[in-house]
Amino acid sequence: MLVGRDGARRILTAVSRPAEQAGLRVGMPLTKAHALLPGVLTMPADPAADAAALGRLALWALQHYAPIVAPDPPDGLVIDTTGADHLHGGEARMLTGLVNRLSASGIFARAAVADSWGAAHAAARFLADPVCVLPPGKAGEAVSPLPVAGLRIPPETVTGLHVLGFSTIGDVLAVPRAPLVLRFGPLLGRRLDQLQGRISEPVDPLRDPELVTVRKVFGEPIGAPETIARYTAGLVHDLCAALEKRGLGARRLDLLFHRVDNSLQAIRIGTARPARDERQLIRLLTDRIETIDPGFGIEIMDLTATLAEPLVLQQAASSLIEAEEADLAGLVDVIVNRIGAARLYRIAPVESDVPERSFRRIPPLSPETGTTWPSRWPRPARLLARPEPVEVMALLPDHPPASFTWRGVRRLVKRADGPERIFGEWWKRDAELAAVRDYFQVEDTEGERFWLFRSGNEEQAASGVGRWFLHGIFA
Repeated sequence: MLVGRDGARRILTAVSRPAEQAGLRVGMPLTKAHALLPGVLTMPADPAADAAALGRLALWALQHYAPIVAPDPPDGLVIDTTGADHLHGGEARMLTGLVNRLSASGIFARAAVADSWGAAHAAARFLADPVCVLPPGKAGEAVSPLPVAGLRIPPETVTGLHVLGFSTIGDVLAVPRAPLVLRFGPLLGRRLDQLQGRISEPVDPLRDPELVTVRKVFGEPIGAPETIARYTAGLVHDLCAALEKRGLGARRLDLLFHRVDNSLQAIRIGTARPARDERQLIRLLTDRIETIDPGFGIEIMDLTATLAEPLVLQQAASSLIEAEEADLAGLVDVIVNRIGAARLYRIAPVESDVPERSFRRIPPLSPETGTTWPSRWPRPARLLARPEPVEVMALLPDHPPASFTWRGVRRLVKRADGPERIFGEWWKRDAELAAVRDYFQVEDTEGERFWLFRSGNEEQAASGVGRWFLHGIFA
């Protein structure tokens, strides 16, 4: 537990899960905590160090997840995922990946996505387990059963609402606003409006002085796409010059648009390799301009190299000496920024005899791993996500199929080759000590070729059930 001061009182500012289960709460006087749990270990709180750590965490989220991130003291982050979630496979996958990465670093986190900052704040603290995605337009309804502490109001206001009999956010939303504002001040009314999205709540994005940033301020707001594209090209030129001075290339760029209504729009692009080619970066950014809503006009544009790495220039190949290799980085960048990095990959071999474990997905421009697939028997071009059961007619149990029925279609086997016996990885899983599969390559009368296997060796029950499955299709 961490102990801080509230005036002259010493109170708990952070509580571990076992202590919370024992009845301790944040804000509880230290004397009461010692009475409830004698001998509990306490340490002095360090708010300055906590704020610095939260800032570092916000910078990490900025570099990896979204272009608009800000600390939400004392223990949260607010992230505007608009325009960036598709790069991570959608909102749910983005949140799950964020929480899992934090958990791997020893940080327990909960995350939520909602239409408004207020609704996401409440859902993340009282509804997420560990992630929660509120449907668009349903945020107010979803957070209504949550405690009033989720409204981001001072503790004394929470206590006052409890005294009046309000226990949930829905209870506060159901009564006339004026008497509550008269009693507790305008902050309560503003928080309720922000929760429901009736008034905007702009996020002041975090920016680190170490990041390479260029800015353009307009005397008159702009809004035409061609005007935005022209100024984007100018910003890219200035940014590349700044990157060149540092010997860096951009891996991730964030283009922020400050609108006259004090709201933000953003474009995020990434590159497979450190890049400083102006034409390439301009193309990637201008391809996304159509996603920007300028509203009543844009008054400031910021371009930041959120992630930059040392750029090693390579000498161009001479056509008289060696053939120039095609550079696919530009094409890869265009596709990734449209569909997301998780959807573009190539397959690399993994040292495993079990077919479904013999490959992994890697970025498309990753270097060769040096591992190859077994060459003793050919592998199918398409491997099914899961082996699908088939009905087989065979002369003997250990013979190749004479015919098989897959997905309701009966196929007569013209040729067959096999078996290739594959054993389970007994050194990884005890359940595979006796697991056996006998694979056959078969060709039907239509000329299509399939990869089937029979589980078990017909001698040991633990080796398999003796059923047939289709696992792949040859080209």
